[in-house]
Amino acid sequence: MRFFRDASFRFIEARQKAYVVSAAVLAIGIVAMGVNVFSIGGFVNYGVDFTGGTLVQVRVSEGTTDADLREALGGVQSPPITRFGGEDEFVIRTALDGEGGSVEDAAAEIRAQLEASPVVGAFEIVRTEFVGPKIGAELGQKATLAILISFLLTLIYIGFRFEFRFGLAAIIATAHDLLVTLGFLALFRVEISLPTVAAVLTIIGYSLNDTIVVFDRIRENLSKKGARRENPVTLINRSINDVLPRTVMTSGTTLAVLCALLVLGGAVIRDFTVVLILGVVIGTYSSIFVASPALLEIQKRFGTREEAARKKEQGKRAKGKEVIPV
Repeated sequence: MRFFRDASFRFIEARQKAYVVSAAVLAIGIVAMGVNVFSIGGFVNYGVDFTGGTLVQVRVSEGTTDADLREALGGVQSPPITRFGGEDEFVIRTALDGEGGSVEDAAAEIRAQLEASPVVGAFEIVRTEFVGPKIGAELGQKATLAILISFLLTLIYIGFRFEFRFGLAAIIATAHDLLVTLGFLALFRVEISLPTVAAVLTIIGYSLNDTIVVFDRIRENLSKKGARRENPVTLINRSINDVLPRTVMTSGTTLAVLCALLVLGGAVIRDFTVVLILGVVIGTYSSIFVASPALLEIQKRFGTREEAARKKEQGKRAKGKEVIPV
């Protein structure tokens, strides 16, 4: 069974509407970041992994789960809790009190909440230590560097495999996806933790992959006889429609798995899953309504490799220089 077997949607003709949608979403995200700077002191809501805080390792009695600990520490508003070592040990990360709180105060508060909870049995605090923000700052710098390097390598790879204009269009689409995702995180103040950073990096890879699939079909259609004389809008539309079944099936199956994780995965990976779902939707949208129109606009402004070579040859002839046929 193949969906959209004879699809003939005119995606490129709708690019002006897509530009308006993207501009509106990006504007909302930028405004949200600006509001966050004045209200919470940063563009986004950084978690303990980046701001520093207290790490409390707890060993619980048999039958106590992370869900029980989370309920005892505030439910949805509880600090991040992860399993550590055996099934009876967990690590609780909580931010320090900004009004002079200490590591001991944070640990004492966690102990008091666990002791007062009827769902938590006997427990033991194994260790308590302070986690500084230095590691988180280094991670943020390395993540930014990784994104910039990926952009550069993408430009080189796609420029070598296709043409420079393809690489530039792919970077524009990926940057669009990254900014929209950051705007979403800022608007809803999703806590930025290590899993969230991993999800953002995954989004970049997914977006690039989907874009390259579309570009590969465009290149394949360009190599056919007479394709260079065809209207670029018609050719790009046909290329997108050719890979539409693959795009829909890939995105659909990925979203099905992620939705299952969202429902069944629990609070631990909820933010991670939500960011990935958003990324799949944005990546699919951008490969059609951002990357492909960007490729068309770049071609209109700068022309193709063949057109550039032809103009150069004509310029030499106009100056009276001999041109040796190739």
